[in-house]
Amino acid sequence: MQTHFSPQQLTDPALAEANGILRACVHCGFCTATCPTYVLLGDELDSPRGRISLIKDMLEQDAPATETVTKHLDRCLSCFACMSTCPSGVNYMHLIETGRAHVERTYRRPGPDRALRAMVGAVLSHPARLRLALALAWFARPFAGLLPRRLQAMVKLAPRRPGATATGPGVYPASGSRSMRVALLTGCVQSVVEDSINAATIRLLNRHGVEVVVSKGARCCGALDHHMGRLAPAQAAAGEAVRAWCVEIDTKGLDAIVINTSGCGTLVKDYGHMFRDDPALAADAARVSALALDVSEVLARLPLKFEPRGALHVGYHSACSLQHGQRIVSTPLKLLTDAGFEVRQPAESHLCCGSAGSYNILQPEIAGALRDRKVGNLAALAPQVICAGNVGCLVQIRSGTEIPVVHTVELLDWATGGPLPEPLKA
Repeated sequence: MQTHFSPQQLTDPALAEANGILRACVHCGFCTATCPTYVLLGDELDSPRGRISLIKDMLEQDAPATETVTKHLDRCLSCFACMSTCPSGVNYMHLIETGRAHVERTYRRPGPDRALRAMVGAVLSHPARLRLALALAWFARPFAGLLPRRLQAMVKLAPRRPGATATGPGVYPASGSRSMRVALLTGCVQSVVEDSINAATIRLLNRHGVEVVVSKGARCCGALDHHMGRLAPAQAAAGEAVRAWCVEIDTKGLDAIVINTSGCGTLVKDYGHMFRDDPALAADAARVSALALDVSEVLARLPLKFEPRGALHVGYHSACSLQHGQRIVSTPLKLLTDAGFEVRQPAESHLCCGSAGSYNILQPEIAGALRDRKVGNLAALAPQVICAGNVGCLVQIRSGTEIPVVHTVELLDWATGGPLPEPLKA
């Protein structure tokens, strides 16, 4: 694609990077076949190719974002399926980041939209506030039909039961001889709504000789704010995590930083890029990114000891942040198969379930349509359980089906001597 940035504009590192990304795009349209919003809406501006053109024009002209541009960039799920199918290697992830940051700087949203986005940023990434919000949601559930549309979506997504006490900071020692020492990101949302995932992860790793440390300062990775183009709070949270993990690296050492929420993992692995122009954090952020691994990547390195559990039929949902963001596709499937489960993938497995961070709150109609499509494809497999590697996907899919939905590590924990996952007890 031809671009027309001025020499002065190209002195800005963000614009220089955007220029390179834009020039890589040949407008072939392969991305449209795998873009969830284009598949649903059929609007060129709701395809990666259309959004790339909108971002190009906006950045070249150094113009404030318009309502039209904002609408179509907001509709992007950041699922990155387009990157998996792009033959030219266009780094859409970094381009949409630049475009959204420009929108946040230059466009004044309507009052209700500003208020909702501010609330999402202020609540979801702060566990204490999230617990309070969930308590209010449980109270409001019988009256959800009376609430504004977006608040209805929030109430309906709230878990029907409170989460257990969050996994606290500390060191969780390995059973027997220690083979690895890792840090675990417990996650701001996950630690509140589904901390059983963290408990299963720690049990599973400890059982196989891995010492796990949960660092006090690594509270939130910043992904939720980052998805909304709120780079300052995203970088603040990410910076805290980097500093906390580097203390562990420099004192007792770490073999890996384990992420069991793939949406978080995609960003943590990109910290080196996020802080590339920050002289105080660039080197440490790059160290953290180099150590960051999805939990499935760590488990694949361990000699897991499986116990017979029967041929449970598992419908596996491959989270977008895992298959497209991190390019991890076969590893979780092999782990589950090796554990003795009968694993099946649904049709259209490349399409997003509609969770996408806070997307199912900010864009509930599109998210709901994608959820129903995903649930329908999963239900066609007639599984006894659905599993995925991202807490947002679990919450989203669970809101549309009665089939038990669990995290991949919960099944693997059970298959190696851990307790039966709570959703399967019913």
